[in-house]
Amino acid sequence: MNALAVPTDRGKGWYLSLMAPNTKGPRFAWLDPSRLYYCVKVLLCPFQNEAIDLVVGIDMPFLSWWFSGSSMATTLGNGFLAIRKAGHLCIPTQSQEYSDYSGREKMEVRLDSMWLQVLIVDQWIETGGTMKAAIKLVERQRATVVGVAAVAIENSEGGKWIKEKYKLSLHPVGTTDSN
Repeated sequence: MNALAVPTDRGKGWYLSLMAPNTKGPRFAWLDPSRLYYCVKVLLCPFQNEAIDLVVGIDMPFLSWWFSGSSMATTLGNGFLAIRKAGHLCIPTQSQEYSDYSGREKMEVRLDSMWLQVLIVDQWIETGGTMKAAIKLVERQRATVVGVAAVAIENSEGGKWIKEKYKLSLHPVGTTDSN
């Protein structure tokens, strides 16, 4: 099998099979998502009739997803804005604390970019803490969250909250049970 070949059968959720399982032990993520960048157009499908002005990508800890967010923005012909871990932006920002599987953190976003219709992009939503904080940041600046695009969202308390309140670009295969 050619590991770089794109499957010819592209039914819903086809891209999830592209993730390679962890073979290096518990210090590494359990799946390698780097081949998932074939799925940009698939993740945008639910939003094709939505007015989106800006794609917001969560840049932590997966810099690679930041590139997918910018790919989505390019595909839509829109701008891209990164929400970063606190201390990484050299301009005035607004910050938001959050808690995820790794503990308590803080993220920030620039102040001059909102009043828009935004699509928020993240790689994988586990606890929902990071996404909830990103949503709070953009809504605090009077932006409207049109939806959330992610490869998968877990059935954690935060994940369920996001599913109930926001339009998603998920296939049921991309929903996982939390342990």
